[in-house]
Amino acid sequence: MGISHWVRSMSNPPNLMSTVKSEWIKFRTVRASILGVVVTFVLTIGLGALITTAVRGHYHEMDPLRKITFDPVSTSLGGTLFAQFAVGVIGTLFITSEYSSGSIRTSLAAVPQRTRLVIAKAIVLIFSILVVSEVAVFITFQLGQSIFSGVVPTASLSSGPVLEAVLLAGVYLTLLSVLGFSLGLILRQSAACISVFTSLLLILPIVMFLLPQSWQTSYSKFEPSALGQAMMSPTPAVNSFGAGTASIILLAYVVVTLGIGTMLLHHRDA
Repeated sequence: MGISHWVRSMSNPPNLMSTVKSEWIKFRTVRASILGVVVTFVLTIGLGALITTAVRGHYHEMDPLRKITFDPVSTSLGGTLFAQFAVGVIGTLFITSEYSSGSIRTSLAAVPQRTRLVIAKAIVLIFSILVVSEVAVFITFQLGQSIFSGVVPTASLSSGPVLEAVLLAGVYLTLLSVLGFSLGLILRQSAACISVFTSLLLILPIVMFLLPQSWQTSYSKFEPSALGQAMMSPTPAVNSFGAGTASIILLAYVVVTLGIGTMLLHHRDA
C-alpha cells in the first residue's frame, strides 16, 4: 500500500500552489527567516529614525547649497541602506540552508520539476519581503517626516514622486532578497553568497571610486546601491538614472542572476 502510494505521488508531482504552500511553511518555521524579518523591520525603522534625528539636530549647520538640494524622502529612508544586508541574508539562507543540511535532496525528490521549486521559493520570498519592507518603509517615512517637522523641510505622500520613491524603497529591498536567493542557487554556500552580496553593495563602490573620474561618471550609476538610491529619491541626482529606469535595471540584474541559478540547478547534482 505504501509503495503504491509513493508511485502515485511520483507520477503526480505537486502543482505550483501546493509547492508554494510547502515553501511558505518552511519559510515561516525557520528561525533564521523570522529573525531576519525582525532585523529588517527594526533596522529600517530604528536606523531611519536615528538618521533623521541626527540630521534634524545638524540641519542649521548645513551650508545653503546642501539645504537647497536636501532630500527629506531618501534621508528618512536611510535605514534601508542597512536593512538591505538583512534581506540579502534572508534570501541567501532560504536556499543555502537546504544545501548545508542536505534537505535540498528531499525538496527535489518531492518536487522533481526544479524550475517549479525555484518559482515557488521566489514567490514566497517576494511576497514575504515585499509586505514587510513596504510596511517598514511607510512607517519610517512618516516617522521621519514627523521628526523633521518644524525644523527641516518635509515631504508628503500626496505627491506622486514621493509616493513612488517610498513604494520603490520596499521594492528595492525585495529585489535584493531575490538577488541573494539567486546567488545562493549559484554558489550554494552561505558564507560565499553573503561575501559576494556584501561585495556588490560595499566593495564595488569603493573599487569604482579608485577608477578614473570619467569611468566613475559613466558606470557608477549602474551599481546596485546607486540604483537603490535612485529608486528612493523623488528627483534624479546628477549622473543618475530616474527611479523607473533604475528599477528596470535592477530587475534585469535579478532576472539574469535568477535565470543562471535556475539553469545551474538543472545541470548540477544536489
